[in-house]
Amino acid sequence: MQERFWPYVLLALLSAGTAAILSVLDRPYWLIFLAVFFIVVIFALIRIALHDPVEEPASELITHHPPGALPAGFGRALLDQMPLALVVISPVGRITYGNKAAKERFPHVKKGDHFATLLRTPAFVDAVNEVIANGGSRKVAFSSGQETKRYYEARIGVLPAGSEFGVSEQILVDIEDRTLERRSDKMRSDFIANASHELRTPLASILGYIETLQGHAREDPVAQEKFLKIMNKQASRMQRLVDDLMSLSRIEMNAHVRPSTPCDIFDLVREAIASLKPLEAENHVTLDCRLPENGPTVPGDRDQLNQVFVNLLMNAMKYGDKGETVEVELAPETPESAGMLGITVRDHGQGIAPKHIERLTERFYRVNAAQSRNKGGTGLGLAIVKHILQRHRGQLRIESEPGQGSEFTVWLPLE
Repeated sequence: MQERFWPYVLLALLSAGTAAILSVLDRPYWLIFLAVFFIVVIFALIRIALHDPVEEPASELITHHPPGALPAGFGRALLDQMPLALVVISPVGRITYGNKAAKERFPHVKKGDHFATLLRTPAFVDAVNEVIANGGSRKVAFSSGQETKRYYEARIGVLPAGSEFGVSEQILVDIEDRTLERRSDKMRSDFIANASHELRTPLASILGYIETLQGHAREDPVAQEKFLKIMNKQASRMQRLVDDLMSLSRIEMNAHVRPSTPCDIFDLVREAIASLKPLEAENHVTLDCRLPENGPTVPGDRDQLNQVFVNLLMNAMKYGDKGETVEVELAPETPESAGMLGITVRDHGQGIAPKHIERLTERFYRVNAAQSRNKGGTGLGLAIVKHILQRHRGQLRIESEPGQGSEFTVWLPLE
């Protein structure tokens, strides 16, 4: 305020002083008026030459630079095309601008909301509050979400006053989604750990038989035939293990992207059953599909859902008692499954003890490791099923009692 009006105060003092001096000297009034007039004219010329921008009215500044909005044109188009989510926050913590990537990433957030509605994570909220309070810049990494975790990295800085975003200082935040990168790193480490553990036994077996074939069994055709069959079985086991690990990795890579393609779920299940019909005689069981002819569609990845039912049917055929039937039928709706469709795969095998049920979907967890390996299992089938259903926002429910068989029910949200 003082910087704006001090020139006029100086003009008034100078004019008054000149008039007073001339009055004391008994000069005529017209001369006093003329002297003051010349002082005002000279002051006005100086002001025009200097063109002090502070003289522009505040309302006009606001008209040119409305707070919280970037004028349409190249700048807005450039920011909207950036892949990073950019958000501008006012000094009181309200969101004043978000580019296209921010709107896609956080569709629930609106202009004027508090910035904490973006990501309710203490690390992020504390970092933004610190920059608002103390200025400077911050870089913070954090995670968000419970069932499906996402990993972010945010950079927070101060926009100077008088920018297109407003006449006061603003906070600029860019948020980068690092979920895919973190999952890739985790899957790589998990793959190495799991593969080294599970591949060690069959690999050691193969190497041992190779050494035997190169030694005293070199001239023994019967031993050679026996050992080669064992080696082939162990190599096939390693191949299945690697295939399942790679399948699990691909599923986890896209776990945060929910499929949206409509699938005829009953047709998909019948297709999985038809593909396994040739194995009925080998496993001494019968596959019985009891689903209605026509059913609803569900949003999903057809190949992955086919993999779910093939895995469940294969397990039921392997672990069901010989001569029994594996039944596939519609599950009755429950209050907990409102808005979802359930399909049950039931076997009549030995059943599973309650203490094992909670851990069945863990990687490499087996109720009976020796039996699983003898039947060609890798310990990853139900882990794959669980991760596919999580991606589809579905659930797997397992019910079993020793001696009573097992029921595996797939619940999927309807369109």
